Amino acid sequence: MSPWLVKLLIAAVAGVVLGIEREAKHKPLGLKTCVVIAVTSCLLTIISIETALIDYSNPAIRSDPMRLSAQIVSGVGFLGAGVILRRNNDVISGLTTAAIVWTASGIGIATGAGYFKEVAAALIILVMSIRFLPFIVTKIGPATLREKEVNFTIIIDEPKKLEEIMTHMKAYVGSLKNIKLNDEGEQIKLSFTSSLGHTEKNMVRYFHMFKNIRGVKYVEMH
Repeated sequence: MSPWLVKLLIAAVAGVVLGIEREAKHKPLGLKTCVVIAVTSCLLTIISIETALIDYSNPAIRSDPMRLSAQIVSGVGFLGAGVILRRNNDVISGLTTAAIVWTASGIGIATGAGYFKEVAAALIILVMSIRFLPFIVTKIGPATLREKEVNFTIIIDEPKKLEEIMTHMKAYVGSLKNIKLNDEGEQIKLSFTSSLGHTEKNMVRYFHMFKNIRGVKYVEMH
């Protein structure tokens, strides 16, 4: 089997591994995208090296074998930027997916250059880190790492009790951040964020605690 074909197949396998990890989490960048990026990056790297070697015998011509590959990293950045999303609640998502795009190109370049052992080691470390590191950190890391920003939307049908209701909520969650108040006639819409232990049990507990405050008509958490 030709060496260049082996490199392309290895790049494809690496792209499959990265793509499956994203597909398993239902992310916008999936299997096909990772494979295409990895294989194409590998192909361009092979071409870049081979074309430089063709002119190597001529002392008047000195080509950089990695010049074309160097442009891949910046070019793939446009694809990565396309999967980064800013949601209505100011939450940024897609950063890990964008990094996977960049990683797929890097693995393709390394494979095209012939660094097979390094690619295998990097792939194992990356997959292990993405899949298991967050779980380990939340288990043995500081308590703040186990907290997530939770968005609350509260409808209050007794406006005169607004301050009293907010005092109750502060007693439950500690602090209310990014507070927004909207007057809706006989009701008030209160929106805020707070850092909570983001587990299903905690979410249900806080939901019932807020719902049982007198004057609260509607509670939404996400």
